[in-house]
Amino acid sequence: MMTVRHIERLFSNHQHPRLYRELIAGRPEATAPGLDAVLARVVPIAALGMIRLDELSQAQTSMYRRLLNVVLTSQHPNGGWGDAMATAIALRALLGNASTGHGRSIDRGLAHLAALQDEHGTWHRTWHGDPLASAFVLLQLGDRSAFRHAVRFNDAVAWFNAHAPHLENPTKRLWMHASVRCRMTPAERDGFATLWTPARATGRPAA
Repeated sequence: MMTVRHIERLFSNHQHPRLYRELIAGRPEATAPGLDAVLARVVPIAALGMIRLDELSQAQTSMYRRLLNVVLTSQHPNGGWGDAMATAIALRALLGNASTGHGRSIDRGLAHLAALQDEHGTWHRTWHGDPLASAFVLLQLGDRSAFRHAVRFNDAVAWFNAHAPHLENPTKRLWMHASVRCRMTPAERDGFATLWTPARATGRPAA
C-alpha cells in the first residue's frame, strides 16, 4: 500500500526505481513504453510523489514539503525541468489541488513549454514533433486553465484530432486519456479529482 511512510522510506533510501514503479502503477502513463527513460529520475519521481500525496490528502506532511523542495530547486534557468515531459510532470505537481503558490516557478515552466511547441503546436523529446511526448504533456496539463492560456492549446488538440487514427497504439492510448482531460472544465476536473484515486482506477486518467 502506498503511504507517506512508504514513499519516505523508499525516497530516503534512494530506492528510486522501485518507488517509480509503485508510483506509476495503475496510471495511463504506465501503458506507454519508453517513458521510464524520462520519468524514472529523481525530479520526476519527486513530482509523482507529490501528486500521489496530494491524492491521498497528505500534502500537509513534511514528506510532501521535502519533495516540493526537490522540484522547486531543480528548475533550470530556462524555466524547465529538462525536456517537455519532465517539465509537464513537474508542473502537474505544482498545479495540484494542494498548490498554495509557487507562481513564479509555474509561470516560468509554462512559458518554457510554450517555447518548446513546434509550428503544429506539438512537443518533442529528442526529435521534431514527437506525438508520444505531446500526448503526455496534454495528459498531465490539459485540464489546467493556466496551461491552456499559456500554450497553443487549441493547435495541439487540433493536431491530435486530425492525426489520431494514424498514431501508434501506445500514443493512441495515451491520447485517449489525455483527450478526456482536454475536454474537462475546471469545475468538472475538481469534481472528478474527489472521486478518483489510483486504487479505484477504471481506465480513466488520474486527476
